[in-house]
Amino acid sequence: MSQRYDIAIVGGGIVGLATALRLLQRRPGLRLAVVEKETAVALHQSSHNSGVVHAGLYYAAGSRKAILCREGKAELERFAGEHGIPIERCGKLVVAAESSELAGLEELTKRATANGVPGLERVGPERIAEIEPHATGVAGLYSPTTGIVDFERVSLAYADEVRSRGGEILLGRRVRGIERRPGVGESAAEELVLVTPQGEVRTLSVIACAGLWSDRVAAMTGHAGNQRVVPFRGDYLRLRREARHLVRALIYPVNDPRFPFLGIHLTRRIDGDVWAGPNAVLAFAREGYRLRDVVPAELAATLTYRGFLRLGLRFWRFGAGEMWRDLWRPAFAARVRRYVPEIGDDDLEPGPSGVRAQSVRLSGEIVDDFSIGGTGRILHVRNAPSPAATASLAIGRELAELAERRFELA
Repeated sequence: MSQRYDIAIVGGGIVGLATALRLLQRRPGLRLAVVEKETAVALHQSSHNSGVVHAGLYYAAGSRKAILCREGKAELERFAGEHGIPIERCGKLVVAAESSELAGLEELTKRATANGVPGLERVGPERIAEIEPHATGVAGLYSPTTGIVDFERVSLAYADEVRSRGGEILLGRRVRGIERRPGVGESAAEELVLVTPQGEVRTLSVIACAGLWSDRVAAMTGHAGNQRVVPFRGDYLRLRREARHLVRALIYPVNDPRFPFLGIHLTRRIDGDVWAGPNAVLAFAREGYRLRDVVPAELAATLTYRGFLRLGLRFWRFGAGEMWRDLWRPAFAARVRRYVPEIGDDDLEPGPSGVRAQSVRLSGEIVDDFSIGGTGRILHVRNAPSPAATASLAIGRELAELAERRFELA
């Protein structure tokens, strides 16, 4: 008979690994397995992101995002320091390019202040030029504690910690189904069985941190609910080496609070590279990192989902603009030049892409906050987009505490 685990975590991304780490820290000796469909951990959202360590500017006061981002940032900085992972507080400058954006900047300032973001500074054109000499704008908000890190490296360090504490990471195990069966062997407790092509994984409890597949895994347990993941692809362009001096740190636009997307921005990476982007367009596959990546069945499922259709009807102008900038690079470059006018079309070259797992309700509303819940011996992370990487250790801690209560861990 195969080994039975106390907890199986579905998904080896940064949130799943952080949850495993927090559980093993709190409960040494716990029989725990992380079940990951890929042949390595952190291959999707965890390594396809901007690398920004968010300070908590954008999120509604009192929301899970606001609280866990603030707490998780402090825990992440401490973890990085203890594990020799470079992390830099380079600062973020949010720029109002024109006077029509001043009201949005004021609202953002109120949110950031309510969230306790330290060191905030409202700035004018002269101060903008001091912080980012090549940027222009009528006003701005400066967050000096926003930082950058390599989240793939962080994820790999989490994985090393999980293994060193006795946890197992089972790779190449795509979960095809989750079944309930009467317990056998050492106790008669009901078992949950993860069915994979490489064999079954027996466990007493499940925590699903499945990212782009979170709704599919939830449906396997009868928790489909009224929301579904809609994948949005975000493409970046890179500044050529000769143009990197035009951006010192992080330059962001004033975001539209109706959307979870922050808009095209300029990001210095921990390795010195500078990215411009991302845009936000519908991905034609759950893991569709390129325009030509199309999985007909997955695309059809999105296009026939009433929640997505209702969302599209409400915000088709926004979507059309994003698609135009995705297809026509000069339009993308023109948006970048709103903030750094010296960046020319020739200063930009193709960069990487990422896919965001964004939950959308059947009503057409975007699920804005982190969504964590479940029943019985199953917990699901249904929505964990940015700033989930920043907040990963805090999300993991919350899930671990919830699991201790729900699963009655010995």
